[in-house]
Amino acid sequence: MAKTYKQLKEAWVSGHTGGSVADVNSVSLAMPLSILLWSVIQSRMRLFTPYTPGPCLVDFLLNCGATLFATTIYSSSPWVLNMLLLFPAAILYALEKPAPPKREAPRPPRKTNSEKETKLDALPVKPFITNYRGAMMIITCIAILAVDFRVFPRRFAKVENWGTSLMDMGVGSFVFTAGVVSVRSSLKEGTDRGPPLSNRLLASFRHSIPLLVLGTIRLISVKGLDYAEHVTEYGVHWNFFFTLGFLPPFAALFQTAFNLVPSYAILSFTLAAIYEIALDWTSLGSFILIAPRTDLFSKNREGIFSFIGYLAIFLAGQSLGSIALPRQQPTPKNASLISMLRQTTLGRLAVTSIMWTALFYFSTSYYGLRLSVSRRLANLPYFLWVSAFNSYQITICCAIETILFPNLYKATTKDEELQRSRDATSTILYAFNRNGLAVFLIANLLTGLVNMTMPTLHMSMLQSMAILIAYAATVTGVAVGLDFYNLSIKL
Repeated sequence: MAKTYKQLKEAWVSGHTGGSVADVNSVSLAMPLSILLWSVIQSRMRLFTPYTPGPCLVDFLLNCGATLFATTIYSSSPWVLNMLLLFPAAILYALEKPAPPKREAPRPPRKTNSEKETKLDALPVKPFITNYRGAMMIITCIAILAVDFRVFPRRFAKVENWGTSLMDMGVGSFVFTAGVVSVRSSLKEGTDRGPPLSNRLLASFRHSIPLLVLGTIRLISVKGLDYAEHVTEYGVHWNFFFTLGFLPPFAALFQTAFNLVPSYAILSFTLAAIYEIALDWTSLGSFILIAPRTDLFSKNREGIFSFIGYLAIFLAGQSLGSIALPRQQPTPKNASLISMLRQTTLGRLAVTSIMWTALFYFSTSYYGLRLSVSRRLANLPYFLWVSAFNSYQITICCAIETILFPNLYKATTKDEELQRSRDATSTILYAFNRNGLAVFLIANLLTGLVNMTMPTLHMSMLQSMAILIAYAATVTGVAVGLDFYNLSIKL
């Protein structure tokens, strides 16, 4: 019996086993290498200052085009693309000297009571965080549509039960990077003088409502339009917007626990470990994987229980944010390697990356716990994999910034530092980061529109790439347009 097109689409995204961790690493390395090439061009040539249509096209090709090609045409030979990005960066870095800024922020006139205006922020804007979050948003937006085309390899699609894939990492990274920036408010308040729990919960619920509304709208539209869906991903009714919506209030509850155990890393690992014990030592794991869907709870068990793992990932992101966001204190010129690892942002990020990576390999290795990664369960190995991956990617971005923009945080005024920060940040990545959830929502709407109007599974490689490039350009245009008109849509 011939399958309907909807059944073909559902079969296309179901039953996958993924690829290797090394494969995900080599393909996704295109992101920091694109940032590297952009940063070398900017620091050596100041090409992106001022930002005219020509530099905008180069910016798009580097930070959107490279990601799109890495996940499609170059997916079978990722190191060819990686070398195509790395070699020009290395040559330009070796041959060209750093170029002076084309513009400097005007210094405010000296006033006797202007200390507050000129005092540098304790939590400065960090371009490497902005660049990485923007790049993660771009690869997420590209993958949610590209997965519906045959040009996107099946090993990158979400796995059914056990295994690792690029899209599995994308979901976890979205939550991790949200945690990285969410800790800013806690750092501003200080853990001892933070607002009471009731105030934190009220503020978090206000942040959650738009996301829960979006989740409800998505649920109604998917059911109403008979859209192809993958039930074992989150359940019958649950979707990713519900997961994102419930994170803020639960994170607010863990802020209280932070006063008792002042380490987000320990809190996150403890939560993931307790959840893993429940999965392995009780019938919870088998319930999530094979139980019949008889009521509302059992129909949405994947979304409900995987939320515990995503909450742990969010807390791990907060742990890294508490390292990455504060201003780095000056270090002595002749400091030892141990001192550098302890005192510098880059050193502490590197140690964090090594820690999460070691724990991940211990949890999955033959001589360790011998556990398998499962995005469907969001189990301990998945939590550790996401934490390790994002930590080392952010560490690479921090190293790029440290080497290529060494004077970034040596400004004398806040305005001057903000100007230097913008000059060290890709405008496209800044725009994607600035309105991340709004752009993600638009990408979801465009994905639905493309899937409802075009037979994506029956398209040639040339047709597929043309549509994906047009889609990437449209989403980028919306993001840059919102930034150009200075619009921030907070969801």
